Amino acid sequence: MSKRVRRITPSFLRRIVKEEARKLQSEVVVGGDLTPVEKIDVEEVDASEYAGSLEKEIDHIKALKIHERRLIKQIKKIREAKKILANRIASKV
Repeated sequence: MSKRVRRITPSFLRRIVKEEARKLQSEVVVGGDLTPVEKIDVEEVDASEYAGSLEKEIDHIKALKIHERRLIKQIKKIREAKKILANRIASKV
């Protein structure tokens, strides 16, 4: 790895983005082969087919939020207990 640090200037960043955009416009990786964008067939799918999986993911997020709230309450209790014990130790020393 090079020890030389290169600064990212706005012009350098712009050049990198333009190069990557040019690469993406000319070719897209499909099944491991490089295929021109114009030759790719896109299959349209109704949103109703994904509604069930989307609903399950939203429910899972809600369940995770509930679990997160419980854990935060437990962490608060632990921090309070640590603070009390630290104060006891400090007063005895």
